Amino acid sequence: MSAATPTVYIPTLEGGQRLAACLRALEGQTVEADVVVADNGPGNGCSNLLAEDFPQVKRIAFDGRNLGFGAALNRSVMAEGEGPIIFLNDDAVADPGFVENLVSAREESGAAMIAGVLLKVSDPSLVDSAGIRCDRTLTAWDYMTGEPVDRLAGAADPFGPTGGAALFDRDAFVKAGGFDERIFLYYEDLDLALRMRLAGHECRLAPGARAIHESSATLGRRAAAKYRQTGFSRGYLLRKYGIMGHPALALKVMASDLPAGLVQIVADRTVVGLAGRWRGWKAGRDSPGAMAPLDQLEPARLGQHLKVRLARRRY
Repeated sequence: MSAATPTVYIPTLEGGQRLAACLRALEGQTVEADVVVADNGPGNGCSNLLAEDFPQVKRIAFDGRNLGFGAALNRSVMAEGEGPIIFLNDDAVADPGFVENLVSAREESGAAMIAGVLLKVSDPSLVDSAGIRCDRTLTAWDYMTGEPVDRLAGAADPFGPTGGAALFDRDAFVKAGGFDERIFLYYEDLDLALRMRLAGHECRLAPGARAIHESSATLGRRAAAKYRQTGFSRGYLLRKYGIMGHPALALKVMASDLPAGLVQIVADRTVVGLAGRWRGWKAGRDSPGAMAPLDQLEPARLGQHLKVRLARRRY
């Protein structure tokens, strides 16, 4: 374990007041942490904001290009920082003990992945996400979403951390290859957790590492752009990990994903989710194949899939 100062990496597209609130909260942390902004925005992006109000924050920019969530963070991790890697969304406002609790959980457990806790901005007494749960069809959902924060005490560990509030051991992250840059946005944290698990690493929950989160603030919960990206990532991961090669799992995928796509067509009048799945499936043909750690994943239950999808539309 590295004793070097942890580095918080924040991806941003729009900068603005959400990013400013995120950075102000990090100024009040109980332990020292370096901060790096991965600026995916056009032009100068958030450079003026950082220069005027947060000169101590390092900015990594990409010539005005939006590289996507994982690619921007990969490049930022390689460019700056030495200690533990902490990822935080720019629409999250961290409690003062956020960094300290993540680092303490890492030191106490020795785990290479530590899951922080995101709280709902509409009601901070409720959990938005305490990491990732995932079943054998690679259907994933936010751990403990909608549950009161007092249930965090003594809660079991998730499969992996959400990319919006996480700590990773730097060496383990680099050896795993970082985020898969074929995934532009959504489920790159699931993919990373799958590869970290395959490498023998575990995840621990840090119940005290909390941040208030404005979920889907950039694209919106039911925006066509989000359906396009989530669809691509879903199709890509199904092929990358060979899930459709298991007949029983393939049937469950079809029974779950096709109705979800039809709901988007009927209720939201868009086919981009199904089209995204097809594009992701084709892209997965050229991915480095891997076998999912099925023994570490939950059994696939269609009732759970329905519950998860209904919750995503409701919140």
